[in-house]
Amino acid sequence: MEKKLINQLEKLGFSTYECRTYIGLLKHSPITGYEVSKRTRVPRSMIYEVLGKLLDKGAIYTVPTDPVTYSPVNPVELMDRMKRDFDASFNFLSKELTSIESEPEVNTIWRIKSNDFVLEEMTNLIQRARKEVILSLWHEQAKVLQPIIEKQEKANITFFSLLFGAEQMQFGHTYHHNYMKPEVVSDRMDGYLTIASRDHEEVIIANFLDNGSAWAVKTEDPALVLVAEEYIRHDIMIVEITEKFGAEKLDQLWRTRPDLKKVVSGKK
Repeated sequence: MEKKLINQLEKLGFSTYECRTYIGLLKHSPITGYEVSKRTRVPRSMIYEVLGKLLDKGAIYTVPTDPVTYSPVNPVELMDRMKRDFDASFNFLSKELTSIESEPEVNTIWRIKSNDFVLEEMTNLIQRARKEVILSLWHEQAKVLQPIIEKQEKANITFFSLLFGAEQMQFGHTYHHNYMKPEVVSDRMDGYLTIASRDHEEVIIANFLDNGSAWAVKTEDPALVLVAEEYIRHDIMIVEITEKFGAEKLDQLWRTRPDLKKVVSGKK
């Protein structure tokens, strides 16, 4: 029975020696520290430290005798007080811990592999959009995503779409990347870089390969969402600048400068 009592008291924050001492005082009190040690098998070298901790917990009293003796607080009184203290602590922690847990786990990055899984995740992302989707798509991926895009357009979701090699497609505000041939761009990227972002909250960045399985990362990290969306916005502006001023002027700008040539081509 005593072992069960000790186990339960330990759950309330008592050490094993504190449990033995308190139970010992319930059986025999008032007694000196020396007698407590003798009856409870708590080492004499530790008994006064243990008694001090029980005094701090409000579990025992000192009796002003010579020498000083000790008595336990009534168990019902002790348990009632501890229950009130625990309830107050739980109520406080429930309120305060909840108030600080709302910070989203923004640094999580999920990795996805295979063409089918990546496209399925992109479909799900577009389906979850509440207001706006920003896309950078190639023709093959655009064909797969077209049904969910058209469905979401009918639900008044706004789309901004940068398309490579998909001249016949229109997804909301659409910009066709015709400045360079698609194969030139895909060669620079070693694949078909495809991006889908929703509501400025979540993004999937994927690369589809001619030979091999597609890979992607999905995240709600605001820094990565911002970088991906800014990448698409800058590409859209290049498309519009080229339409306005002509491809020849853009060529003249970068082909004669080694630094810009490296930036555009991605090669030395």
